[in-house]
Amino acid sequence: IPLEANHSKIVKFDARSDTGYTSALERLRQYEHDAQKVIADRFLPKVLAAAIGPSKNVHWTVPRNVNSLFTGRSAIVKRMRSTLSSNEGSQVQGQRRFVIIGMGGQGKSELCLRVAHADSFRFWGIFWVDVDSPTTATKGFIAIAQALAVSESIECSRHALASTRKPRLLVLDNADDPNFDYGIYIPSGNRGAVIITSRVPDCQQYNTHGWETLRSLGMHDATQLLLSAAKVPEESWQICQEDAESIAHLLGSHTLALLQAGAYISKGYCKLDQYSVQYQKQRKRVLGQYFKQEQSRYRHVYATFEASASILQNHEGEAGKDALELLAILSMLHWGLLPLQVFEQAWRSANRWFQYYDVVGITSTPEVAEISRWHLDQLPGFLGVRQNEWDDDRLRTAVHLLASLSLVTIDSFADDMIGFSMHSLAHAWAKDRQTLKGQNEAWLRTGCVLLLLGWSDEWRVYEATLQPHVHSFLSPAMKVILSYGPQDLVLPTLLRCGWILLEMKAHVRLERLLQDIYLALDITPSQPSRDHLPVWELTVRSMMGMHNSKQAMPLLEHMVEVRKTLADGHVDRLRSQLDLAVAYRENGLHEQAIELLERLVGTTLVETHPIRLETVHELAVAYHWDGQTHRAIEMLEHLLEVSKTTLVETHPFRLATESGLAAAYRTNRNTKQAIRLLEHVVKVKETVLTDTHPLRLASEFELALAYRDNGNIERAMKLLEHIVKVGESVLAETHPLRLASENQLADAYMMKGNTARAIELLEHVVKVGKSVLEETHPRQLVAEHKLAFAYHINDQEEQAIVLIKHVIEVERRILGVEDRKRMLTE
Repeated sequence: IPLEANHSKIVKFDARSDTGYTSALERLRQYEHDAQKVIADRFLPKVLAAAIGPSKNVHWTVPRNVNSLFTGRSAIVKRMRSTLSSNEGSQVQGQRRFVIIGMGGQGKSELCLRVAHADSFRFWGIFWVDVDSPTTATKGFIAIAQALAVSESIECSRHALASTRKPRLLVLDNADDPNFDYGIYIPSGNRGAVIITSRVPDCQQYNTHGWETLRSLGMHDATQLLLSAAKVPEESWQICQEDAESIAHLLGSHTLALLQAGAYISKGYCKLDQYSVQYQKQRKRVLGQYFKQEQSRYRHVYATFEASASILQNHEGEAGKDALELLAILSMLHWGLLPLQVFEQAWRSANRWFQYYDVVGITSTPEVAEISRWHLDQLPGFLGVRQNEWDDDRLRTAVHLLASLSLVTIDSFADDMIGFSMHSLAHAWAKDRQTLKGQNEAWLRTGCVLLLLGWSDEWRVYEATLQPHVHSFLSPAMKVILSYGPQDLVLPTLLRCGWILLEMKAHVRLERLLQDIYLALDITPSQPSRDHLPVWELTVRSMMGMHNSKQAMPLLEHMVEVRKTLADGHVDRLRSQLDLAVAYRENGLHEQAIELLERLVGTTLVETHPIRLETVHELAVAYHWDGQTHRAIEMLEHLLEVSKTTLVETHPFRLATESGLAAAYRTNRNTKQAIRLLEHVVKVKETVLTDTHPLRLASEFELALAYRDNGNIERAMKLLEHIVKVGESVLAETHPLRLASENQLADAYMMKGNTARAIELLEHVVKVGKSVLEETHPRQLVAEHKLAFAYHINDQEEQAIVLIKHVIEVERRILGVEDRKRMLTE
């Protein structure tokens, strides 16, 4: 043992503080720490070699060395080594077969190389056969035959492997054809070990001792692999961690993509912190780049997926064509979970429209926002739109074929619904592989599916899952979208997506869509034309959804005037009048709203017609706002009973009716009934809406107020704190719900004596209110009055006096001398 001392000091040290003693002790401790590994490395191979004979590893047909950047997967490697080499001398356990499943480029072959090299001393022969095609498989087995000196055929090679009593490992790499039986390549008998790698999940059936689905690397391993491939000095890894994680997220931690990105950076094409921008701008070129050093079998990421596409293209019958058509549609959407039911609901809507056209015989393009025969003809063939009954056999076959190649993953979610998703890189490839014309056609087909889906109500059940798909579908620039086809045929798809966004409360995205449409059509809401009523109808609903009903009123009055030429009971005319009545109510014009709504209720529509139901609901709400609470309760209770017979529990209108009735109950001091209804509404919305959805937050807010009214301050405060916290991350600072929840939480804090926290919230409410409300607005005056009172309680008298004087000054300008609110303030 080399020590930093001469021989005399090694033998004769005087004290523990001597250099010789401390040096020897450190070395001995290190040896103690490394002892187990050192003994295993030095002596175990010799023991095993003695057990299997003097030949040790004789046959080695492994194609290449392990990539020097191999990172992670240690648990899988350990499991495989343990499984494949256990009880080597025993034949009781039978042939040990292990299967690795995963999408292309995730490192299945590299994992086999790692195991083969690590355990080379354990096997007399390690044989590697690429079974990507019958040709390559034959070539690999002939090489084995030559090595074993037997006749050059697959059968003779298999027989030789099955007959030998010496330990051997056979790797069958790239068993990726879902229609091929790879069992013909496995040696018979109960000897030896076999590893099979495949993209086909069904290949797991070949395992006898285990299988593993190879997924994306964990974030730690992914960033380490990227930084190593990019040749970033290890001492700089910590400061580069954020950029590395960003790239790993962008690439879905895909192994080959990370290696490729690292090589791209190391070759000077861009810096680490510039890669994400380069990727977004030139994704196809960046992912198609390949480098010679230690390259993958497929050279670059897209080539791994294209190998699967070639299998689909060569697939017999319509299944391969259907799978490619479905893949093109998926490329226009988001890569996340897509419910399979989307296609069924689109088919059902299409079936109704076909029946309509078969009856009326219309073949020309109807008014914008309607569905023409052209739209129906664009639907994908696997839907079977002219069938009399829904049959999802072709669709499911296409999905399972894509899943068999690991291009999609099938998942189940809420209430046993089925969906499928893609890896983000496979999704990018599915889009980039198409020609420009192919992308245009795919967008139109996808748009027609969404257009027809939007005409059904069932999509609301999986609204949260559907939302990212609508956003992705609308991501191309408007100029590009309108180049895909005739404007009067593309516009209905855009408007229907707009209505879906409205239902989802995605107001900001809807507003951007409308602005793009205005610009493309050269129109403006301030000067509405008579030719674009469907656009204006969506516009006013968007304005009202954004609480801009005052801005919507002139446009609504224009639409009502234009539609006077329609029959009194025409749905479009009634819809415009109903929207105008709601705008009147929201602007405090209760008499005009009630007068118009009462007239609309008297139309000849049947009781269960959607317009009739909405009109009765809005009239009940108007009565409630006008102080006619008992009348409102009576109407809403009847309306809820009607809704229960015609609408599913999750339908937005039925939920809105329950919420409206609960609000009326609260006003009438029937708090327990209000809580019962609101708890049910919140429970239902939890099943169909994300915890950040504004409609779910609004119902939780109403429930919190009901808890407060019932004296349960703690429960109300807990729910309000949740709403405020979520609202800070998803709602605009000026959103009415965010301001209202902060206002009510401040009240709860005041009740609990937490005045400082209440002041913090109220100061924010007052500050934001000044930017969006007039100083005479009742909500602003109430908030300022509350804040002044909180200052007073907190002994901030000077601030309290300044603020209350301002409130008194404003109220004196707008309220009479005998007004109760003014008197209380003064």
